[in-house]
Amino acid sequence: MSERRAVLELGVVVEKRRATTRWADWLWRPIAVVPGIGSTGDWRLLVEGEGWSRWLAGTLPLELHHKETADYRLALSATPPQLYVVLRRNEAEPDRPWRPFLLTASPFEAQIYAEPGEDLVEAVPMPEPVIAFVQDFVDRHHRDEPFLKRRRKAADAPPDAASAFEVLGPDGGRS
Repeated sequence: MSERRAVLELGVVVEKRRATTRWADWLWRPIAVVPGIGSTGDWRLLVEGEGWSRWLAGTLPLELHHKETADYRLALSATPPQLYVVLRRNEAEPDRPWRPFLLTASPFEAQIYAEPGEDLVEAVPMPEPVIAFVQDFVDRHHRDEPFLKRRRKAADAPPDAASAFEVLGPDGGRS
């Protein structure tokens, strides 16, 4: 772990469920992440039932960066705390139309991938060991940034910014 970033490998569990719509035969979605899983090459069936199955679809790194701690605090404040898994289309394997692409603790980064609508983005519960990992990182790196309100120039202000505002003396009068 470096001073400014931390990485934790997590397994991604994906569920395949028979669809109840005529537009698709199967629905796929990430449902969990699992700490302590070594790098996996191929998908492994974990459990199956009537019309559904759950697969360990691979591992992804959860990368934390010191400048995104406010985002991580938001993810930790959810009930339950959340991670976000991004699945991307996999045209090469029709039996597995999605592949794990990204894992993040930032809801804003997840939103970036969700907006175009090409990727599948889901929030999954953050496991206890991962909560401790993320909370420790936030505790060590988070710095509250003071809000600095900027003054706007008046609409009819001259182009010279220095002349856009009057300078007031210590008693509130013009100088």
